[in-house]
Amino acid sequence: MLLEGKVALVTGGSRGIGRAIGIRLAQEGAKVAVNYAGNQAAAEEVKAIIEEQGGTAMLIQADVSDSAAAAEMVTRVHGELGGLDILVNNAGITRDTLLIRMKDEDFDAVIGTNLKGIYACTKTAAKFMTKQRSGRIVNLSSVVGEIGNVGQTNYAAAKAGVIGFSKAAAKEFAPRGITVNVVAPGFIDTDMTAVLKDSIREKLVEGIPLGTLGKPEHVADAVLFLVSDAASYITGQTLNVDGGMVM
Repeated sequence: MLLEGKVALVTGGSRGIGRAIGIRLAQEGAKVAVNYAGNQAAAEEVKAIIEEQGGTAMLIQADVSDSAAAAEMVTRVHGELGGLDILVNNAGITRDTLLIRMKDEDFDAVIGTNLKGIYACTKTAAKFMTKQRSGRIVNLSSVVGEIGNVGQTNYAAAKAGVIGFSKAAAKEFAPRGITVNVVAPGFIDTDMTAVLKDSIREKLVEGIPLGTLGKPEHVADAVLFLVSDAASYITGQTLNVDGGMVM
């Protein structure tokens, strides 16, 4: 298995893309810490799936926008699972509305979880990875961070920030054998897109050359590649998983 003996932490791992990532990494032999903010039942389900398939999983609740909570979480995972080799910063929220109607708390909440959360988790994880002179960090951005989207100025700003943050971190950590890369999903069939009207979904699909919404498993496979030895000479890159949409 590609990740035999590795320890991975996946933030926002109870649903959607994070759920698929956690399950996929466990299938390849990693011990997986599944972080969740509030939906314990969904997180328990992910843990059960991993264990049914013969894997090892732990659940850890934390709001990644709280720097102290994020640091405590990463430290606890390192201690309880015996190390930390892989960090997947996936946790994200939306607070969509037009800019002129956006409240400060809507902007701050999205920046807090989607960007500051990555900073907080990476900062602590890097301390452990630096000591062992190895590590894989994958940060989840979005095509929205590259091309923008009406009603998502806060989300676009955060996801664009993820790309810039990751490039800078990749340069800082490269001498210590740590890679930092970004996966930028397009429109993936998750809870976030399930609320869209059929007419809007159809219009989105029209702009995707491959003619369909992506699946969480498509993103999980990309993350698996970037955290595996097959990607040991890749850092500071953004991999779009979007069916050719941004192309």
